[in-house]
Amino acid sequence: DTLLEKPGGYLSNDLFLPGVFLDNMPSWEFGVLVQIRDLSRVMRKDFSRSQSQSQEDASLKLAEPQFHFDNRSWILPASESEYRTGVAAVENYLKRLADESTPNAQFYARADNLSAWLSEVENRLGGLSRRLSESVGRPSLDLGLAGDYSAEQSTSGEGFKESKTSWFDIDNVFYEARGTAWALIVILRAMEHDFAKVLGDKNALISLRQIRLDLEATQNTIWSPMILNGSGFGVLANHSLTMSSYISRASAAVIDLRNLLQQG
Repeated sequence: DTLLEKPGGYLSNDLFLPGVFLDNMPSWEFGVLVQIRDLSRVMRKDFSRSQSQSQEDASLKLAEPQFHFDNRSWILPASESEYRTGVAAVENYLKRLADESTPNAQFYARADNLSAWLSEVENRLGGLSRRLSESVGRPSLDLGLAGDYSAEQSTSGEGFKESKTSWFDIDNVFYEARGTAWALIVILRAMEHDFAKVLGDKNALISLRQIRLDLEATQNTIWSPMILNGSGFGVLANHSLTMSSYISRASAAVIDLRNLLQQG
């Protein structure tokens, strides 16, 4: 709802002024949308099902593909109309969930379900942290086969390469990360409530709150009129590296929380 109804509305698919010249807000919107997509997928295949062979919830089965619709479609159909259909489907699920007379809608607050969602979060935060750190150019080795002597990959890797985010994409990656973090803060508050017993039994509530605190630091006011891309130890700030540090801390905390949930 916030994505669609915020001041200025949804901008990612705008073809006219002023939206067509704005790229930071669409990048923020995409970061939020990625988290909506990941959560809707986990809700459909894990949170609402008791086991792998149980039946999918009809509303969540409808909602997930709606949120995966092209985020830049202007008309026939517009992205907003598809996303609103998904929102309505989720609201129908929540309505049935609150009605004790309709047991076909369920939410299973189990440790393995929470761990499944955290696995998605871990992957997203890890990728964002890497892209943010590449604002200054980052040499890296191909680690695709590390740790498994018998592992193979379809084509040979590059071995050593240096990756650097284009100067024109620095602000886009930054605001995508900011949008992702904002959405996660909202979702983590809900997880803290819905999985309170599980987190309490594992003594892991403080770990989840630490993730939220690390992410809340990404929402601090940006006083610079533009996202700066100074070198790591240069005169000018590098906002991407600052954002990356918070994202990396949150990602590490997610890994620790998953380990806690997987312990007996």
